[in-house]
Amino acid sequence: MAGPRHDPSLYRERDLVPIRRALVSVSDKTDLVPLAQALAGAGVEIVSTGSTAARIRDAGLAVTDVSAVTGFDEALDGRVKTLHPGVHAGLLADLRLEDHERQLEELAIAPFELVVVNLYPFVETVASGAARDDVVEQIDIGGPAMVRAAAKNHANVAIVVSPESYPSIVEALGVGGTRLQERRELAARAFAHTAEYDRAVATWFAEGTIHEDALPNHLTIKAERLATLRYGENSHQRAAIYTRVGGHGIAQATQLQGKEMSYNNYVDADAALRAAFDLLKPAVAIIKHANPCGIATAAPHALDPIASAHLRAHACDPVSAFGGVIAANRTVTLKMAENLRDIFTEVIIAPGFEPEALEVFRLKKNLRVLELPADWHQERMDVRLVSGGLLLQDADRFPDDIESVAAEWELVSGERPPEEALSNLIFAWKTCRAVKSNAIVLAKDSATVGIGMGQVNRVDSCRLAVERAGERARGSVAASDAFFPFADGPQILVDAGVSAIIQPGGSVRDGEVVDLARQAGVTMFFTGERHFYH
Repeated sequence: MAGPRHDPSLYRERDLVPIRRALVSVSDKTDLVPLAQALAGAGVEIVSTGSTAARIRDAGLAVTDVSAVTGFDEALDGRVKTLHPGVHAGLLADLRLEDHERQLEELAIAPFELVVVNLYPFVETVASGAARDDVVEQIDIGGPAMVRAAAKNHANVAIVVSPESYPSIVEALGVGGTRLQERRELAARAFAHTAEYDRAVATWFAEGTIHEDALPNHLTIKAERLATLRYGENSHQRAAIYTRVGGHGIAQATQLQGKEMSYNNYVDADAALRAAFDLLKPAVAIIKHANPCGIATAAPHALDPIASAHLRAHACDPVSAFGGVIAANRTVTLKMAENLRDIFTEVIIAPGFEPEALEVFRLKKNLRVLELPADWHQERMDVRLVSGGLLLQDADRFPDDIESVAAEWELVSGERPPEEALSNLIFAWKTCRAVKSNAIVLAKDSATVGIGMGQVNRVDSCRLAVERAGERARGSVAASDAFFPFADGPQILVDAGVSAIIQPGGSVRDGEVVDLARQAGVTMFFTGERHFYH
């Protein structure tokens, strides 16, 4: 139903609005007392509720309880306290209209010129794992009603929903009141605040009413800008990084030293984490342009496993590793840092760093050093924007007990290899997932020796992997992220001397590929599972 219409000529000009009466009710009490002191010092009457009023009163300041305004005590454990004409008439009266002013006088209701409200901590309560009833209690009703009322009436009322805006209100007190443009801007922030809050509540309800194996009917992603980046993938593109509420990833990492992170740094570092943390043993991944140029686990019985893993990853393709981004899945040691002393590296990210390692890195002042948050974990879902919408899928993850899964792989050529050789095949299969499709990985002793990535046909990927491996291809194992549509790709691998091939299988020409492997005496497994990475 539409609201009343007024003759435009009835509206009086109102730019500067002096602050005489303020309604203050906040869950986040950051800087509340300094704001209240400034208001009281300017002669503003403060009306407040519950714990907010108590905090202001404890600071020795005068405060009017909202129950004195409504003539109604808080009820139902605080669920009902501000939902009353004595409050909302004071918020919604448009004093540009003489009729509204007259009605307030008849009702003996004083208007508010300032409202300071932020909402119950719903998102934080959900993130804490609280019980459902406790979460429900954090669904604010009166707060959003006050925020929206004041924002609608921004011609007369300034609405503040964050302590970040307190300084501008204190400044306004010193110049006689708030200006219309400022009130418009505050209203815009207020409506964004309640919209985000409502989306969070709606998402929580939606997730609680669908089967846990189903994808949500409604998807809400809330993020706050963390930093504006110098530029995007290229210098003419604007860019920023946003942190997602409840996130535990690279956006929450702590930068310990180095230049500002760039857009490409973040993309490559995230790809490096994906590769390194797929592996349970101490492992290092080196990334360039979102593709690995080396991934390795530590050599058996290495005295410093993470340093060993780095040296073996670097040996895969030292040329491409120049200017790379490195991720380690263990604390970076002094020895690993010393390995990097003479290697130009853009970023290194890990769960921790030995103090002595950081001392070495300080000599490389441009090196960006990022420490993962303690609660870092790989995402459960992948989201990707497309024009006009987005795609959502389960993250492509390997089970921790992949050895038991490997026991179900179909051996289609040769004899089942001994445990050490099978472990190498598992490593190749895991690392292949981190390579952009079409992907071919050659590995020896749980370290990559040749990688073919991002080609538009699998034959070229095979050639590239073999070329990069050189003599190291002989005796290695090969992994392919998808089936071989023809036998020409495997022929390249066989000619290079690979001893085993692991691939999903499923091509209409699987028979030709298996015959090739059998004739060459090469072990081949079908996993039945593809690992495209676009």
